[in-house]
Amino acid sequence: MSAGNLDGAAEGVELAEVRPCLEGAIPAIMATCAADGTPNVAYISQVFHVDERHVALSFQFFNRTRQNLMAHPRSTVLVLHPVTARFYRLHLRYLRTEESGPVFESMKAQLASIASHSGMSGVFRLLGSDIHEVQAIERLDGAPLPEPPARCSMLGALRRGSGRLAACDSLDTLLDATMTTLGQDLGIEHALLLILDPATERLYTVASLGYPSSGVGSEIALGDGVIGVAARERTPVRIMHMTSAYLYSRAMRDSLAGAAAMPQGTDIPYPGLREPHSQMAVPLLSAGRLLGVLFVESPQELRFSYEDEDLLVTLAGQLAAAIDLMQECAEPAPPQSPQPGAAPARSRTGPTLRVRRYRSNDSVFVNDAYLIKGVAGAILWKLLQDRQRHGRSEFTNRELRLDAALRLPDVADNLEARLLLLQRRLEEQCPQLRIQKTARGCFRFEALGPVVLEEMAA
Repeated sequence: MSAGNLDGAAEGVELAEVRPCLEGAIPAIMATCAADGTPNVAYISQVFHVDERHVALSFQFFNRTRQNLMAHPRSTVLVLHPVTARFYRLHLRYLRTEESGPVFESMKAQLASIASHSGMSGVFRLLGSDIHEVQAIERLDGAPLPEPPARCSMLGALRRGSGRLAACDSLDTLLDATMTTLGQDLGIEHALLLILDPATERLYTVASLGYPSSGVGSEIALGDGVIGVAARERTPVRIMHMTSAYLYSRAMRDSLAGAAAMPQGTDIPYPGLREPHSQMAVPLLSAGRLLGVLFVESPQELRFSYEDEDLLVTLAGQLAAAIDLMQECAEPAPPQSPQPGAAPARSRTGPTLRVRRYRSNDSVFVNDAYLIKGVAGAILWKLLQDRQRHGRSEFTNRELRLDAALRLPDVADNLEARLLLLQRRLEEQCPQLRIQKTARGCFRFEALGPVVLEEMAA
């Protein structure tokens, strides 16, 4: 672009207008100046939207641009709208470099997608995120292409989804309402909702949309892939192309398939797409605490825009607050006292179930097939034992919270989520055992056949 094309630019442009230029589809051009006044112009891989007054530029090389920026913190960056082909010029002032944290991790994920898409994964390595203050924006003269057709109302979709969540009175209906909103109102075909287990620092799937198998109970560690990074850094992570750096679903699926072939395998297969081309993970945050992650993906490139990100962050905020509220407002009936000497519960007609539990990690197998582990496994074992020893079928959340053998954390035990996880795993894998909610904080546990219990130390 010649210098003459930069004259007569309009000023006073808001960063929101420029945000489509910051998706990484087209490299930006950065102009810096050395201490002696010598100018330098170079391409940069990424200009990242931080907020309405700041952007972050990718720091990848110790080159002339970097030297100039350290000597003279002011620069200009030329960006291009990927649809209208309109140029904008940003006047920036360098503030600092971040080598970790939410902005750095989000840029790292996006840069990985850009690098993979352009075949330069070995070259595009993020060293830091340079934070700049946006001092002015110019809209450059020219003949841009027409604006793209307006999307259907995102605000309307958010309103409908918010209404669904507000009408829910249980965690079960809350998760179903979230998946309905994603599918019906946002046109998202594949999604997962995961809840954090603070004790193990792992996220476990409690709801899914669009996969051949639900994957309920599958786990992801903090820091692993798009989901784990979003959880660890408590920031949205959005990628728009197939990426080798953050594409973990195939590797996870293959590793879990190998584990499943082992006699004592206790991993539930991750249900994600084999070849996703767009992914986005949004943390569920309430009162400063991480509750889980909402994850969406698509086989299409460029499927999720910053508008989708803004909407999902807003929806995730309401979802997290609702999950927290349901935990706090549960008012179960007083716990039932065991009835010594009561006759064992009568089982309905059905095949005998051999249920084996391993004390080391509370993993539970039914007829040699893995079912569940961890706190959910410990809960199931307690229900089976109380049923067998005392003939009980009615239980309360409160008594589970008071049972030290379950080793629930003192704060944010997510008991309702663990019970829902167990209920859905039983529905899918062992319908002869079932949990039915009877009232707030109360549920019934039934076995539709005789059960033989076996406990193992290892």
